[in-house]
Amino acid sequence: METNSSIISLNASHENLFESPVFIALQITSLVVHGITFVLGILGNGLVIWVAGFRMARTVTTLCYLNLALADLSFIATLPFLMVSMAMKEHWPFGWFLCKLIYIIVDINLFGSVFLIAFIALDRCVCVLHPVWAQNHRTVSLATKIIIGPWILAVVLTLQIVLFLTTVSDSSGNTYCTFHFAPWVSTTEELIKMLITVLTARGIIRFMIGFLMPMSIVAICYGLIAAKIRKKDMINSSRPLRVLAAVVASFFICWFPFQLNALLGTVWFREIEFKGKYKVIKNLLYPTSSLAYFNSCLNPMLYVFVGRDFRDRLIQSLPASLERALMEDSGPIEDSATTSDTTKCVSPPTEAELQAM
Repeated sequence: METNSSIISLNASHENLFESPVFIALQITSLVVHGITFVLGILGNGLVIWVAGFRMARTVTTLCYLNLALADLSFIATLPFLMVSMAMKEHWPFGWFLCKLIYIIVDINLFGSVFLIAFIALDRCVCVLHPVWAQNHRTVSLATKIIIGPWILAVVLTLQIVLFLTTVSDSSGNTYCTFHFAPWVSTTEELIKMLITVLTARGIIRFMIGFLMPMSIVAICYGLIAAKIRKKDMINSSRPLRVLAAVVASFFICWFPFQLNALLGTVWFREIEFKGKYKVIKNLLYPTSSLAYFNSCLNPMLYVFVGRDFRDRLIQSLPASLERALMEDSGPIEDSATTSDTTKCVSPPTEAELQAM
């Protein structure tokens, strides 16, 4: 296969990095975290898919949880491939087809899961702030049509991988799954320019659309929900506000270090890849990505266990516990005119529920 000269120089600059004791320690830690994420993610998301997909009536809420669990589960299924490549110093032994397929799945589901979290936050916000409208218009068929949007956007954002990602071999016979621009240009200058342009655009898109936009939506929605709870004086305790803050904080804590590291890597791309500077950015790649990936196994816990009595959940049957957690609330949001037995919103907890939290 034709070799991409920019990728060769990039990989050559990484050889010393892979021998660094600090980098090796971070790599081993990341592999351990990936393994934990894989086990917890398969079990947690598999259980959510089983309960929400097969044991419960189809509602807007179960549809959201089902799509989120499918996104997380399909991403987590790629972790063994990524772990093998990581352990082999980024060498890729799985061939051209899996190179494209694995990273297409990774990007689609990382974008898709983040967009779905924002969609869930929007859905909850609408139910709390506009219960009458939600009662009359919030249906499974409408949610099914709307929820296709995040998936389409996630697919569009993977076009760079479809076009440019492939397997590349260097002069030593090592194979990498990486961006390859040589077929698209005729000179080294054009290659470097295209490399910087495409990867810079990718970094900005991942930060703005894959983090900042959904993070802003989640923060705004849960802020409005918290304000509504305070305004209605549903409970004197601040515990429900802490529960809502935990959802936002976990999303931010998992994704912000990775996105910030990736953004800085994009801004300093020329200095990092062509001059070997800012090794701290490279050293932080594994731990920050591990933390971001860990969010895929946190989602079932965040939306099932947060705000509930943990001891009761450990005593109860886990599937039955999940089913109750995912089930639409049957209590009124404001008054009896805004609820029915057929279409219910995920409303804030009632006063009795809040006191039991």
